[in-house]
Amino acid sequence: MSTSAVPLRILCIHGYRQNANSFREKTGALRKLLKKLVELVYISAPHQVPAIQNETNQEPEKMASSGEEDQRGWWFSDVQARGFNAKQECESSLGLEESIEAVKTAVKDLGPFDGILGFSQGAALVAMLCALQEQKLQPGFNFRFAIVVAGFRSACSQHQRFYKAPALTIPSLHVFGQDDRVIPEEMSRDLLPAFDGAQILLHPGGHFVPAKSSHRQTYQDFLKKFQ
Repeated sequence: MSTSAVPLRILCIHGYRQNANSFREKTGALRKLLKKLVELVYISAPHQVPAIQNETNQEPEKMASSGEEDQRGWWFSDVQARGFNAKQECESSLGLEESIEAVKTAVKDLGPFDGILGFSQGAALVAMLCALQEQKLQPGFNFRFAIVVAGFRSACSQHQRFYKAPALTIPSLHVFGQDDRVIPEEMSRDLLPAFDGAQILLHPGGHFVPAKSSHRQTYQDFLKKFQ
C-alpha cells in the first residue's frame, strides 16, 4: 500500500456545550467529504457544563437526539458560575490545565496523530496546544498541522502567555463564517497573526464546520501536503 492511501489521523476538539458524540454527528458531512483522506478521532472535554436554566420543553429533546445531554467544556471564563463566554474578559479561568492533561492522555492512548482540529472553544484550545508544542512545553505533542474552525483568542489574562511567543510555524487552516453570530468573523481574524502563513477558508454561513462540495478543494489542498 502506498503511503498516500493511509488516511491522516486527526484529533478533534469539540466546542463548548458539545461532547465527542455530538461533535462527531455535527461533522458527519466533513467526514463524508474527506473520507479517503482523513480519520477523525473525537474526545470529550473533562468538565461538565451546568444546564441552561429556563429551557423550552423542545430544546432538551433536541439536545438528547444529538447526543448533547452530556454538555462539556474545556474551561470556564466565569469561575463562580462555571460558565463561558468567548467575549468575556477575565483575570483567571477554571479548568484549562485539566483539559490540557486530557489531551495529553488522548495523544498517549489514542495516538499518534498527524494533526488536530478544533471548533469554537475547541479551536481556541487548539491554538493554545500548538503554542505549548512550539515552546516545547509538551513533549508528547507532535501535531504536523492544525485546522481551526471558528477560532478566537481567549480574552482571559491568564491565557495571554500563549500569544506572546513569535508566530507559530505549524501549518494551519483557519475556517470561519461571515454570518457567524457566536464567534464573529473579526474574532477569528484576530487569531490569524498568532500563526505564520495561516491559510483561510472563508464561508458565507454561520457557526458550524462547513463541508460543502465547494469546500473540498481547499481542505484537500491543505491536507495533501502532509500525506
